[in-house]
Amino acid sequence: MAELNAAAAVCAAQFPTIGLIWWGWAGAQQGDDYGGSFSFLYVLVVAVAVLVTPLVMPFVGMAHAVAHIVPAGHLARVTARRVRGPAWAWHLVYAVALAVVWAAVTALLWSRPFLITATLLAALGVLPVLGLGHFRRRARVTGRPQGFWAVWLPSLFASVTLFLLVFVGGLLATVVGLVGYQAPALSAGQLTGVWRGADGAALRLEPGGKAELTELPTESESGDWFADPPYTVCEGTGNWSTGRVGDRDAVVVRLDSGCGRQTYWRIGGTKSAPELFARFGDPDASWVWILVRG
Repeated sequence: MAELNAAAAVCAAQFPTIGLIWWGWAGAQQGDDYGGSFSFLYVLVVAVAVLVTPLVMPFVGMAHAVAHIVPAGHLARVTARRVRGPAWAWHLVYAVALAVVWAAVTALLWSRPFLITATLLAALGVLPVLGLGHFRRRARVTGRPQGFWAVWLPSLFASVTLFLLVFVGGLLATVVGLVGYQAPALSAGQLTGVWRGADGAALRLEPGGKAELTELPTESESGDWFADPPYTVCEGTGNWSTGRVGDRDAVVVRLDSGCGRQTYWRIGGTKSAPELFARFGDPDASWVWILVRG
């Protein structure tokens, strides 16, 4: 029972960080967020997740220990008694072997990719095996099994430390541009041409700064965020120039007529498929218009 408790504690310690890594990876896969900002609902979901995590992780850790780490440890001890070699090394071997078995089960039942699943499950077994070996050595030194708080308090400290290290590292990597979405950099020459959107919207950017608009949304004269819709559809000619909104390069479009106000069309998409987009209305619930090359 003491070994199961220790295994569950070590397993639980790694899952908050794994969840953070998965969340960051999933966000990176979504690509361009079109300049979206954190909404109150998003902050609320994150806050609830932070509060619920300490209550859920012990059960997740126990499930992982029962299904993966403890059976691998039992097989390792049996093998170590019959074959030469350290028990912790055999524990790692059997943890990988059970990862392969569970990957095969998930591939058959839920059609998950076998190789990726096996690799991830094997990686999930490394830290618990090493952590469990640490608690075993401490038990041999003290002459008694480690109690509940003797394993869960270090697990909590390790979990928080690992989470903060990954969080700060990911934040710094995002700030310096090593990870995360990066909008393409387009020169004035690359911006020229026709950009088209929904409902017949079109923006022609000509060399020299002349612009031609067809059924194109622009910032309304009133600036009312809560109008329906919160923009004005305009046609006509005007001029354009490059600008910047926050961390985005943008195309600033101004009409010659009195229809609407100047509008910032920010650059998004990818280098091979660039886009222009503008957000209208409430920043927390904006209308997003996207233009692609016509």
